[in-house]
Amino acid sequence: MGIGKQAKILSKAQMDAVLSYLTTTRHPERDRVIFLLSVKAGLRAKEIAALQWAMVTDAEGRLTDAISLPNSASKGRSGRIIPLNKELKAALERWYALRQQDRRPSAYVVTTERSPRTSSYAVVNKFAGWYRALGFTGASSHSGRRTAITNWARKISTVGGSLRDVQLLAGHSALGTTQRYIEGSEEAKRRVVEMV
Repeated sequence: MGIGKQAKILSKAQMDAVLSYLTTTRHPERDRVIFLLSVKAGLRAKEIAALQWAMVTDAEGRLTDAISLPNSASKGRSGRIIPLNKELKAALERWYALRQQDRRPSAYVVTTERSPRTSSYAVVNKFAGWYRALGFTGASSHSGRRTAITNWARKISTVGGSLRDVQLLAGHSALGTTQRYIEGSEEAKRRVVEMV
């Protein structure tokens, strides 16, 4: 995929705008979880649709601190363990509590009114509708994943990590793939040149 064709990453202001917009949707708690799984855990649409409660809960049904994503729920052999961001975990806890009250419980995190699970196509369409409503040109379901990977890459050295850690979080088999996801920063380039 060429640089001009990649999904645009989201700024903090855009992420806040989406979260605010989602409070007005028919299923705000579910939609918040979908969005945060993308921008905070870097999940693909397919992975969001395939995510099951067993992948985020322990044997007693309590939420864990990580997503245990098996290869079967991912792309190829890109299953992985992704620590849960605090905001995402809080959203999952609220959604989980609501789902426990449902008369038709589902093994899947993301459900629809008509089905105990959703499809990756439906998740892609959700993102398209949200971004269209907010006027975000060039944003797609992959924007959240690129945003997460870019943000991880920009901050990983501050916690003693490396791009290899970002690669593992992203579930990429090659570091070069991860690097293609990372958006450069003109401001960072300017500042580093001034430091030399």
